[in-house]
Amino acid sequence: MANFKEALNSPVHVYALGGLGEVGKNLYCIENDNSILIIDCGVMFPESSMPGVDYVVPDFSHLKENQHKIKALIITHGHEDHIGGIPFLLQQIDVPVIYAPKIACALIRHKLGDNKIRTNTKLVQYNEDTIVTAGDYKVEFYHVTHSIPDSFGLYIHTPQGTIMETGDFKIDLTPVDNDFNLSKLARFGDQGIDLLMADSTNAEKEGYTASERTVIQGIADVFSEASGRLLISTFSSNISRIQQIIETSIRFKRKIIIFGRSMQSNVDAAREFGYIKVPDEYLASPEDLKHLSPEEICILCTGTQGEPMAVLARIARGDHRYIHVLPGDTIVFSSSVIPGNTSSINTVINQLTRLGASVVTNSVLTNLHASGHASRQEMRLMQKLARPKYFFPVHGEYRMLKLHAKIAVECGMPKDHTFVCENGDVLTLINHQVIRGGQVQADSIYIDGKSPVGVSNSVIHDRSILINEGMIGVFILIDPKKNLLVATPKVESKGFISSNKRALQKKAGEVIGLEINRLMHSGNKVTYSDIKQTVRTITSHFLYREAKRTPMVIPVIITYSSEDRI
Repeated sequence: MANFKEALNSPVHVYALGGLGEVGKNLYCIENDNSILIIDCGVMFPESSMPGVDYVVPDFSHLKENQHKIKALIITHGHEDHIGGIPFLLQQIDVPVIYAPKIACALIRHKLGDNKIRTNTKLVQYNEDTIVTAGDYKVEFYHVTHSIPDSFGLYIHTPQGTIMETGDFKIDLTPVDNDFNLSKLARFGDQGIDLLMADSTNAEKEGYTASERTVIQGIADVFSEASGRLLISTFSSNISRIQQIIETSIRFKRKIIIFGRSMQSNVDAAREFGYIKVPDEYLASPEDLKHLSPEEICILCTGTQGEPMAVLARIARGDHRYIHVLPGDTIVFSSSVIPGNTSSINTVINQLTRLGASVVTNSVLTNLHASGHASRQEMRLMQKLARPKYFFPVHGEYRMLKLHAKIAVECGMPKDHTFVCENGDVLTLINHQVIRGGQVQADSIYIDGKSPVGVSNSVIHDRSILINEGMIGVFILIDPKKNLLVATPKVESKGFISSNKRALQKKAGEVIGLEINRLMHSGNKVTYSDIKQTVRTITSHFLYREAKRTPMVIPVIITYSSEDRI
């Protein structure tokens, strides 16, 4: 531990670089003058309004500037929204050590290998009995129930007080793996928790979240009713669900064929550590589709959120290499809808149905999915067991955070002891009291390909304009020596819709030409930049006035001189 007296005099700052006001890209930091402890590093999958984007990750700028203080990254569990950002983080920042539970360790190793990332960062496996010392902080762990094995909450000792981070959790009393360690949670509550950071994802749902075991019968019902091929899509990191699907497939004597890179990678990692058990004779290859009868086939694949490059979307478009929808196919979505993805999912479902498949989604009648997140009664139970002095709801959209704070107040928390924050807002813990602090930079970074740098908001904005409004190219021929516009500008459009397109383009060229002539004969020195800006302004105003559209305007200046002619 750093100088003890220094640490006692240093306030502890708590903030999120991702995970507040959104579902995904969770990254939380605990920082004082000597040490930064990072909790989780996830991605968020892009919405349809983010064209060309593969992932959204937190902005690591603040961590880069304070890299010398980073002591460790601790992972609560192995879901993508908690580990998916690690390859991008390690390409920019030297993290001394990552502590993660067993299955998360395996998934991280696979992820780093797939991305060909070489790093000196140590990857250390922890369990419930582990105690981690990282700079000025000491971390203890307690097992929680979630939709992936080896999920943990953290109890963090700092020089200014104690912090609990629940990770993603629900209180499942009949889990498919280990129990929630409620007694250890209560023991931490007895020791004292100054600030509780708790999962808010299901704050809109009253009651208790259904046990993962309730899904087994729903899956079995689908298997018993399907006469043809079965295609089941679920989250590739929902290891518990995948195991249930495999067990049911074996029970109904169907061979399992896995499609989707992340699904295959996660199944391989989970089999390696015994979390998924499947005899080799029940695993088939894509080539076996030609030889197996429909009632012998269970295809396990990705694409529950309508992602355009995932397996289900490619099947729906008819461009998958191995799978084309056949009469009698049953396609199952064993998942919930992540906010923002409803439109994409509905598009895929409609396409699959149009091709002749029978599509089954989760409902009160089918019961094909159980959330991994606590509903309101479990949130209340967490408050009663932890008994924190202050509350910081995390992991959720703004309305979820607000509702979770209200639940804490219902359970006896003073309202001014709850903090509904946004990414970058800082809470300061000093002498067991929490107050609002300043802010750190916490933007979103849009990953296009595998580059860790990402693209800016302005690029995403430009792509949206191109999709929605189209593009106008304005070609201007000038003689710079004579300061002369040689011909009327030519206007060409792509993706710009108008009933009188050619007439509009011709008229636009004439209006632009008049304005450029006026500019070039104004008596002032005119630069290429001045001409381009004038073209953008005049073209945009003209097209909005005439067609009520605002396409992207791209001026192209071509220089020409009569003296150069042969």
